Amino acid sequence: MTRSTLLLLAVLATSSAVPANAAEPRPNKALNEQIVFVKSGSGLFGAQLETTIFKPNGDGPFPLVVINHGKEFGNPRFQPRARYIVASREFVRRGYAVLIPMRGGFSRSSGGYVEGGCYIAGNGMAQAADVRAALDFAVEQPYVDRRRMIVVGQSHGGLTTMAFGTSSYPGVLGLVNFAGGLRLNNCHGWADSLAAAFGEYGASNRYPTLWFYGDNDSYWSKEVVADMYSRYVGAGGKARLVSFGAFKDDAHKLFSDQKGLPVWWPEVERFLAGLGLPVKPLATLEAADDPALRRLAEAGQAAAIRASERCRNLYQTFIDADYPRAFAVSGDGRCGYAWGGEDPNQRAIDFCRGKTDKLCELYAVDDEVVWSRKAND
Repeated sequence: MTRSTLLLLAVLATSSAVPANAAEPRPNKALNEQIVFVKSGSGLFGAQLETTIFKPNGDGPFPLVVINHGKEFGNPRFQPRARYIVASREFVRRGYAVLIPMRGGFSRSSGGYVEGGCYIAGNGMAQAADVRAALDFAVEQPYVDRRRMIVVGQSHGGLTTMAFGTSSYPGVLGLVNFAGGLRLNNCHGWADSLAAAFGEYGASNRYPTLWFYGDNDSYWSKEVVADMYSRYVGAGGKARLVSFGAFKDDAHKLFSDQKGLPVWWPEVERFLAGLGLPVKPLATLEAADDPALRRLAEAGQAAAIRASERCRNLYQTFIDADYPRAFAVSGDGRCGYAWGGEDPNQRAIDFCRGKTDKLCELYAVDDEVVWSRKAND
């Protein structure tokens, strides 16, 4: 089934208007976050893809990571812009530029989401066209090292990533699939269709691939995962499956959850090293041209932060964490931080209190140092 045929099956939403209830997050200065719109296709089937870029300081060229997003329930037009801060931070800290394109019909991207009926393999192939468009944009940027690129995907983005790999793209060295797939409960035999899709992809995909699936995934049972993997490698695909067991209440959330990082990063690091890609963290990440972040970095040399290596490491993590964020310290060299969600100020203090009997106070909130006590108080 061709891309044009699949597109004709879709209900094309040509408006790129942002939903009234969408709240745009504050740009992450330390990750040099920016948003661009990337052209994909032309004419009736063309779209402008809302694309997030994170990158280190400097001119590069940097190796590139493209991250493909999943699909939430409901109208994809109301799906917020994907940022994957936890993963993006780890890649940028190691010198990578990160590109996260919202595919056609998602969020502020124009065009329409391609349903493709119950033919899951075709759905993934249609989505992969937007990934190629994003890469076409990326390789023209002077800060991107077009010889060193990988493509990563989560959930529906994992399916898209595997579909993308069915044809070669110069400079792409490998693929990483986090809980990839597409569940169509309204389609009889969707699980078999999903496994068949991976079989189709494996027949022509010759990239080295790394897969992550957990035992308590709310979308895929262990049997479905085993079928996908068996058909993929049976068709000739190259894959290493990391079965990491249970993760919290849903293994499907591993990639987006901060506590999932210790589970998947060592395996990804091993994969990157095997491809000859960098894995060593950069010395610092604060945006050199931002006075507020410079002040935060300088404040990090205060005795309260210098008291322990653990606090220094946590403070650097705080600096490149997302907003809202807070960092707390005690008088005996203990500390804690929190970001996102509700009341990060109190959560940072609670984190700090869990490590000491001393009083914990806020040291920094967002981009401002708020602590005024002497370090030995």
